[in-house]
Amino acid sequence: MARYTVAQYSIYTLLGWVKSGEIAIPEIQRPFVWEPVQVRDLLDSLYRGYPIGYLITWRTPKLRLKDGTLSTGKRILIDGQQRVTALMTALLGREVLNKDYESERIRIAFNPQEERFEVANPAIDKNSAWIKDISQLFTSPESSKPPLSPFQMRRDYCAKNPTVSEEAIEAALQKLRDIEHHQVGVIELADDLDIETVTEIFIRVNSKGVELSQADFAMSKIASGESYGGPLLRKAIDYFCQLARDPDFVHRIESQDKEFVQSEFWPAIRWLGSVRDDFYDPTYTDVLRVVSISEFARGRMGDLVALLSGRNFETKTYEEDIARESFAKLRRGILAFVNKTHFERFTMILRSAGFVTSDLIISRNAVNFAYVVYLRGRSTSDLSADELEKLVRRWYAMSILTGRYSGAIETIFDMDIRGIAEKGIREYVTSVITSELPETFWTGKLPLQMETTSTNSPYFIAFLAAQAFLGDKGFLSKAITVRDLLLHSRDKHHIFPRKYLQRLGLSRSQYNQIANLAITQSEINIAIGDRPPEKYFSELLDQANGGPIRYGGITGMKTLRENFEQNALPDYLLRGHVPDYETFLKDRRQLMAQRIRKWFESL
Repeated sequence: MARYTVAQYSIYTLLGWVKSGEIAIPEIQRPFVWEPVQVRDLLDSLYRGYPIGYLITWRTPKLRLKDGTLSTGKRILIDGQQRVTALMTALLGREVLNKDYESERIRIAFNPQEERFEVANPAIDKNSAWIKDISQLFTSPESSKPPLSPFQMRRDYCAKNPTVSEEAIEAALQKLRDIEHHQVGVIELADDLDIETVTEIFIRVNSKGVELSQADFAMSKIASGESYGGPLLRKAIDYFCQLARDPDFVHRIESQDKEFVQSEFWPAIRWLGSVRDDFYDPTYTDVLRVVSISEFARGRMGDLVALLSGRNFETKTYEEDIARESFAKLRRGILAFVNKTHFERFTMILRSAGFVTSDLIISRNAVNFAYVVYLRGRSTSDLSADELEKLVRRWYAMSILTGRYSGAIETIFDMDIRGIAEKGIREYVTSVITSELPETFWTGKLPLQMETTSTNSPYFIAFLAAQAFLGDKGFLSKAITVRDLLLHSRDKHHIFPRKYLQRLGLSRSQYNQIANLAITQSEINIAIGDRPPEKYFSELLDQANGGPIRYGGITGMKTLRENFEQNALPDYLLRGHVPDYETFLKDRRQLMAQRIRKWFESL
């Protein structure tokens, strides 16, 4: 059975779909990423009769209405959004949203004498040989008036260029106008295909195109649900994410989108306009994941698209009541996600666990599920605020240490939310942590996993978070904490200095082991330089016993011993014993793992 049909449609028909809103654009592969010269080249290809490739559309599933009839869904443009959007801005004169979420009009000029297209610019605007905007032939600024005909445009053009051939000019203009009759092949996918199949089709036919995710499908589905307030919901997600990255975007929304400003969503997200903090800047994928899991108890994005389409998973039909209810849940979930109290309290919880800067947020999926735990927990009457905060901290830390959301994330999301639904947050979180972090994890698995040079590894990140949470001082710092250094300026000091190890012939993968690194002040790092560890540890012991102050401000053995413990350094260094490098690394990994364990058990 064929899962698609192939048809030919004119450019005129495609633009008609855009005008009528029948086609959902530009919600997939958003926003418009073509450069203006690519728009020019597309028009040139059409003018010369060259093919511009197939478009692929998918009409979303038909909904069963209360009277038993079936509604027809909008067309979703699976492949060809950039081409159709280029035609929309060049021929219909419409603005598009560029990569910076700014409205932009791409104006294409045409020289009928040379039959050449260019992106309009001030020099072209002053040159009478150019028609400054070809959209005049296809649309009119006043909807009640028709666009200019080739005859009218030829007359105006020849008045400004009296020496040209009127017949040649009119022929070129008519050829330009005939672009709208150019036929384009459209592959129309069957409306009963599931979201996974549609995604696979896109990947196979357009592997070099803009990456398409199921979140893009979801955003397109949301925008096409006009009868359920979908366009405003989509804007709420997009605007929140943009404000998180660019708070000044608040002024553009207020000046350019009066309709949204009057909606319930604007007061809910406007607070971000005064926040200068990049700790957690969610993308629309993050928002959709959190809402899908917290409100729908579904870990798979495809399930969200199906529910918004009205999918009844039992009868395998599509029903309007399910679509309406799903959009209502989506609205509730979005408002919960963007709520100022929720968002700020959640990020505060992560910071309170020692993840004090965005540099320490290395797993967006772990953050997203931790937010799910927080939002679900707020609606649980048997959890106090203090207990919920503790559960969120411990769950996030466990997720980081075990790489819980680094593999088949949707499967894990689904398993975790079902577990929470069945057992409750307290019991499920406790049982998973007990299972994932047994005694052998701390004494065996974790030290082995710390044999890495990646300072973005979850183990080094966890160690830094542990130091920040426990109030540890920087290496050889008397008063300045690791938290201070992470928030401001710090150096990663090689305990066995890098150049010293290089002189011994060690490679980058050896001297850059995370077990050889400590956070310190830059002046301490500079003072140590490339001295052999035997030398500077001996001088440090002398300093702690009343000798010259060379490294930091520590002048007593008790304080130095505490600093070594906080930075997970073996105490035999305080006895003047410096072992071989590999022995030191092995011993320090064990101490770092113990420090991380102390942190986790204190959360």
